[in-house]
Amino acid sequence: MTTTMKETYPQLTDRIQSTFIDTILIVILMFVFANIVEKFENVPDWVRMVMFASLFIAYEPLCMTLGATLGNYLKGIRVRKNSDTTKRINLFQAIIRYPVKFLLRGVPF
Repeated sequence: MTTTMKETYPQLTDRIQSTFIDTILIVILMFVFANIVEKFENVPDWVRMVMFASLFIAYEPLCMTLGATLGNYLKGIRVRKNSDTTKRINLFQAIIRYPVKFLLRGVPF
């Protein structure tokens, strides 16, 4: 006996709330990074830029390889492979997915 599982996609409100949670987390991490940098004298500007850019560039792809960002996790949203929904996407797929999602902006919603 074969059972088919109907795929369900997250509601728009859940996606928006998830993005809001992730944004709040990134802002908090920016404040944490800023406070860490303030404790040192003469920190070059490029170090600050790398720290803040890494939050935006690395946060989502790294979290997606784990299956969800914090916002996704709290809202019950999981990112899985299209070919096998029981498996997570790999880092390469997450890195490719991020700029595509960014360029499409609201379309993924």
